[in-house]
Order: sequence, then structure tokens, then C-alpha cells
Amino acid sequence: MIIIAILKHIANKNADYGATMKYLLFEHNEKTMKPILDEKGRRVLRKEFLVDGVNCEPYSFDKECEIVNAKYHKNQKYSEIKSHHYIISFDPKDKDERGLTGEKAQALALEYVKRNFPGHQAFVCTHLDGHSGSGNIHTHVVINSVRKLDVPKQEFMERECDSRAGYKHHVTNDYFNYLLRDLMDTCIRENLHQIDLFQPAEKKVTDQEYKARRHGQENLDRLNEKIIADGLKPRTTVFQTQKDYLRNAIEDIASAAQNMAEFQNGLSEKYKITLTDKRGRFSYLHPERNKNISERALGTLYGKEHLTQLFEGNKKRETAKSKPQKEAPVSSVTQSVTPEPPSMSEKYPDGSYDTSDILFIKSDLHLVIDLQTCVKAQQSRAYARKVKISNLQEMAKTIAYVQEHGYDSRENLLDTYDDITARYNDARKTLRATESKLKLLNEEIHYIGQYHANKGVFAQMMKSRNKKKFQQEHTAELALYDSAVKYLKDKYPDKKIPSIKSLKEEKEKLITQKLAQTDTYNYFKEYQKELRTVTKNVDSILGTPVTRQAEKEKASDISK
Repeated sequence: MIIIAILKHIANKNADYGATMKYLLFEHNEKTMKPILDEKGRRVLRKEFLVDGVNCEPYSFDKECEIVNAKYHKNQKYSEIKSHHYIISFDPKDKDERGLTGEKAQALALEYVKRNFPGHQAFVCTHLDGHSGSGNIHTHVVINSVRKLDVPKQEFMERECDSRAGYKHHVTNDYFNYLLRDLMDTCIRENLHQIDLFQPAEKKVTDQEYKARRHGQENLDRLNEKIIADGLKPRTTVFQTQKDYLRNAIEDIASAAQNMAEFQNGLSEKYKITLTDKRGRFSYLHPERNKNISERALGTLYGKEHLTQLFEGNKKRETAKSKPQKEAPVSSVTQSVTPEPPSMSEKYPDGSYDTSDILFIKSDLHLVIDLQTCVKAQQSRAYARKVKISNLQEMAKTIAYVQEHGYDSRENLLDTYDDITARYNDARKTLRATESKLKLLNEEIHYIGQYHANKGVFAQMMKSRNKKKFQQEHTAELALYDSAVKYLKDKYPDKKIPSIKSLKEEKEKLITQKLAQTDTYNYFKEYQKELRTVTKNVDSILGTPVTRQAEKEKASDISK
């Protein structure tokens, strides 16, 4: 993730100021957001951080904020914003190339806070290890939404009350733009890496996509470890989000396309991506989505304006060639089906673009169509011709797939298919077993909670002098209590009912287990589907009867 001196703002309605402090001071699991505990069950301090307070002591920030809130009778409702959390992230290269240290980042942040949030209590914490070990120095600034002190009115303050104690921090678009400009000026003054934060990003990666990419890679790595341990070759080692898939596909097709028609057809035929041009802006439909992703969500490199200029450049370079290339004959299946994409090294000198990853991750292999049974092909000669060309392409892709994966015989391919099918069935059974356990556990938690919630009503009835009247007034609660007691007697005849806490801990373990098993199930499901397509295409090429394969598919369908 590219981080070049950016500013992020989070409005927080949580009245517990201490919760934010604990997150910044102690280690947390970035996926579950739960604190990491040592062997004695105590929180673990972060390894490298610096802490300061502005208009307060840093470690009593939470209590001092509550005192100010009580003094001015503010932040008493849930709907009110209690604090504002700003994150200043610096480029990882600033440490090595520009001499940025944690102390310098902390000093710059304190200067920034005093200049832009005067009169507010602020908790300033700089982390040196970066988010999830990314290595970039970044500073968290948490300010109380209520101003503690009166200050002289500054030019960026839009209202008179913005300088007076007891009034709340007011964030508008103009004010936030002022904060961005001030951060840019500070970085330029300190000779740190910086870009124009007001210009749209060439490759826009949101925090949500960044986390999805990181978590997806972690899950893929765990799955690949199991696959390698079983003696198999992972299909891919690089996880990509749906937006990554679109970006890579657009870059591949746009590098050679000379006009919009070629670009649109290339995306559709090679990557099954649908392009929509609406009001001068592009949007792209991923083959596994129902909703388009706009060019703005991907970055400026994938918008209509930039791509149109790229097409013009491609056209000029093609025209400038002294000898135009001859059109490849239709019989040259390999060349017409899988052309080597033009080099992207000039446009991406850092080597971040890899076409082989795209093709390997998302195989576009499809079944060869049987012209004998295709009614549409028999009715239309033009469609039949199109199907024949498509079949040649799929055959060439199938041959390339077989060679790439080292299948030296049809029997070897079928053996692999058998093995993957067995693993797929095992993964499905394991997942269903875990889902059944989770269902029973949820039912157990439900009835135990129902029992404890209505136990007091039952106790009141037993003490009541007029039990009949009490029962009539609390019929629903007593019915719930009775059903819970009946369930628990059947479930625990020894009357040793577990605690809700222990059951919820067991539930968390099962949920974690289910997520891992779902990844495994989906992997083998996709793998089996691909091998089935390869096997059928091989049979079509060789003219081999598909008796064995048909029997396996029939057995697989019955097992489902």
C-alpha cells in the first residue's frame, strides 16, 4: 500500500475515551480488533511508540475529557460525536531517504495539533512499526470534541464560537481541505515525500480494500501450506481483490488497444468484463458481481480520459512502424488465441504488474461446444463459424493448460481429478459438520440466555401470594422460562449447565474454524470445476468416450 503523507479523519461516538487509548498503547489483532494477551492474560504493550498530551496529561486524557464534558454539559447523548481521530501517515521511504524518526514525527504532529486544534485536549501517539508491520511511521491524534480553553480566533475558524471554550469541534469540507493543505506544506518544508492530496489517485486503494487484500493473502497462504503439505501445487500464491482483477485486466487490454471498440471487445472476450460508458465516465462489471465498479473507485489510470489518450498513443506507434505485421492465419491457433501481451515495463518501472498472475489466478478456460447438439449453430451459419473459432481457441488453451501442469497422459489427468474430487467431498463434509455444531451451539446459547432472563420472574411467582394472578400477568415470560427449563433438562440431565461465557468462547473457535474450512471448500470446489472442464475438452479433442468421467460426475452429483 502506497502511503505518502496522508491524513485520515474518524468521528467517534464512543463515550469511552479509554478504549481508544488502549488500542493505541497495546497490541491488537488487526483482523478481530481484540487485544493480544500474554501467558498471564495481561495486555501486551506495543513495541515502539511515543506519547504526549496537549492541554492534558497523556495517560489521564480520558478522565480529563470527561471532566470538561461534565463542566459544559456536552457529550451526554449517544448521537453526539465524543472525539475526533486524525491519522497522519508518512511514506515508508522517509525513514531511509529523508531521515524521518519517530521523535521528529511526534514533534511535527504536536506542532500540527497546536496550530490547527488550539484549545482542545489531544492525545498524540506515534507508532514506529507501521500498520500491520508495513514499516511506515504514522501518528494518531485524538482530540476531545469539546474545546477546553478560549483561544484567539484563527483565519480557518468559520464561526465565532469555534474559538470559545465549551463549544464543539466543527469539521467541514473547507476546514478539512485546510488541514490537508497544511499537512502538505509541512511535508514540503521538512523535505518529506509528498503528493498533491487534492488530485485523485492514479491507483485508488481504500483502507477497506487494503485490509481485504491483506486478509485474503493471509487466508491464501494458510490454504497453500495445507495444499503443499499434501503434495499438490497451489494454483496461485498471490491474492487479488476484484478491483485488482479489473485494474490488471484494463492495463493488459489498454496496452495494445487502438480504439474503444478493441478495448471493449478485449475486456469482454479475454476477461469477461463488461464496460459501460455513461455520461463520459467508465464503469466496469466484474464477472462475479452484479453491480458495476466506477472508474473513480479504481483510479485515474482507468478513466475514459486517460485511456482515450493511451489509445491514441498506441495508434500513432502502430502507424509509425515501417513494415506492418502480417495478419496471423486462422490455422495458427496458438498465436491467434494467446498472444503475448505488450510490455508494460515503461509504464510500470517498479515491476508491480505481472500478466502471468492474472491468467493463472483467473482461468478463462471454457467448455468446447458440441456443434452436433447446438441448435443455434445449426440455424445460423455465422454463429456456427463463430463457435468453430471459439472451439479452436478453447482447444489451444486446454493444450497449454495440460502442458503447463505436467499432465503426460489422460489417465494422469483423471487421477488428479479423482483426488481433487475426493478432497472436495471431504472439505464439504467437514464444513457441514462444523455448521451443524455451530447451529446446535447457537440453540444452546439461546435457551440458556432465555433461562437466565426469565429466572427472576419465576422466582417472583414462587414468592407471590396470588400465584394465579401473577401467572396471568406474566404468561409470556413464564412460558419462555418453562421451554428453556425443558430444553436444559433434556440437554443436561446432570444439571451441570455451562456458562454463557464458555459457550461464546467455543462459538468464536467454531466460527474461526468455519471460515478456514469455507476457504478450503471453495478452493477445491473451484479446482474441481476447472479440472472437469479440462477433462471434457481433452475428451473432445481426442474423441475419447467420456464413460469414466460421466460416471464420476454422476456419483459426485448423487453425493451432493
